[in-house]
Amino acid sequence: MKKIIINENQRGFLFKNGKYVRMLSAGKYYLFGGREIEIVSMEQPIGSARCALNTLLADPNISASAAVVEVGDQQLALHFVNGQFAEVLRRGTYAYWYDPDHHAFQLVDISAQEVGADVPEYIFSKIPLSWYTRIEVAEYQKARLYVNQKFVRLLDAGTYYFWKNGAKVDVGYVDTRLTQLNITGQEILTRDKVALRINFVCRYRVTDYIKIATEIDDFAEQLHVTAQLALRDYVGKYKLDEILENKEELSRFVFDRLKAEEQALFVEIVDAGVKDIILPGEIRDIMNTVLIAEKRAQANVITRREEVASTRSLLNTAKLMDENQTLYKLKELEYIERICENVGTIQLNGNGDVLSQLTGLLRKS
Repeated sequence: MKKIIINENQRGFLFKNGKYVRMLSAGKYYLFGGREIEIVSMEQPIGSARCALNTLLADPNISASAAVVEVGDQQLALHFVNGQFAEVLRRGTYAYWYDPDHHAFQLVDISAQEVGADVPEYIFSKIPLSWYTRIEVAEYQKARLYVNQKFVRLLDAGTYYFWKNGAKVDVGYVDTRLTQLNITGQEILTRDKVALRINFVCRYRVTDYIKIATEIDDFAEQLHVTAQLALRDYVGKYKLDEILENKEELSRFVFDRLKAEEQALFVEIVDAGVKDIILPGEIRDIMNTVLIAEKRAQANVITRREEVASTRSLLNTAKLMDENQTLYKLKELEYIERICENVGTIQLNGNGDVLSQLTGLLRKS
């Protein structure tokens, strides 16, 4: 005979000749006659190494003490212990002892890909990523949702969760902000056979987030090509000097061509314009030479104009001095004053006043 003791936080399953008999509560028991006892902890899920869970739950004493949940093929069970989330249960039957903890379950249908609003978001930080897909859409984005390569709906800004139930979930992001497209210069021949490189910039905003992916291929590249073709059409019709003088007209021409295509490309063209016109090296040298010559000619004209004005002013002054002796004397005094500022010592001998002697001296010199 063998003595077995079952503690307060344990239960025992009595087997006779390998067959389940009943559940044993805490206490002291003796084994004889082919009887065996399997002791289990009440802190663990109900289960036995010797028999199936259904056999145990058929015992009224166990079923009355157990919290049982059955999870179907397209279901999950959120398991809460004493009001706190503990785990996610997949397909199967689960049983837990009521004592010492309180167990509650929330069945979730996962046949639909998107997680319902009844599932608390915080549990996703506590379960493996292999069970769900998380999609984040920024404030400046829209996202096209695809399930098994089929478009479902458009997602606004926010965080979304989808169950991994065998279906493939994908998203395509679209930037809703004003976007800039830079068209870098390729060589374009003008009417007079000068190879130009023109850098062009265009700003646009997407208007139809669904059709831009389902009805056209690579809208940004098509927008780029449209701008390049418009540049070639305009540059090929005009000479270099005409293009350089009418950059704004070139910008308007390309902008109008882009506006004509915006509905087909599902975008709104906000503005567009020429950023740079890059000339060949030899043309730049020639134009720099011409510019220098023009500036020198302008400087010479200004110099001659100032000389003429100065001469005319002197002539007018001379006429006034000839007509007015007092003015003549004042002018003499002015020049004498200037001379004296630059002379250290002047010696005068003879009769007469100082002014007359200085004047006579200056006249002799």
